[in-house]
Amino acid sequence: MADKASIPPRVTATPAALELIEEIRRDHPDILFHQSGGCCDGSSPMCYPTDDFKIGEQDVCLGEIAGIRVYISGPQFSVWRHTQLILDVVPGRGGMFSLDNGRERRFLTRSRIFSEGELTALEQAEG
Repeated sequence: MADKASIPPRVTATPAALELIEEIRRDHPDILFHQSGGCCDGSSPMCYPTDDFKIGEQDVCLGEIAGIRVYISGPQFSVWRHTQLILDVVPGRGGMFSLDNGRERRFLTRSRIFSEGELTALEQAEG
């Protein structure tokens, strides 16, 4: 079993994303993220009030950013499990139903491929 310090997070955020999260939390203290699979709003990370989004049985919690849980659908996770998702912010309009909409900045998911050692540590930690 890998020690906890060697297990990379499955999801992280840039300083710009953390700043926008704090702005949104001033209006909506209890939020979550769900990595969209590409329906109405493309493949953007969607930010919702916790009470307004129903987590599905197949959804996977990737981890937390600033104490906020980040989810992805099970089928999408199986395709992206070899990558670390990085929540970032770019200029533009957020997804129609996402709390970043109307703030002239929107969340964007970037990614990087885990190294073989990181993947091994994750697989051991997740059993």
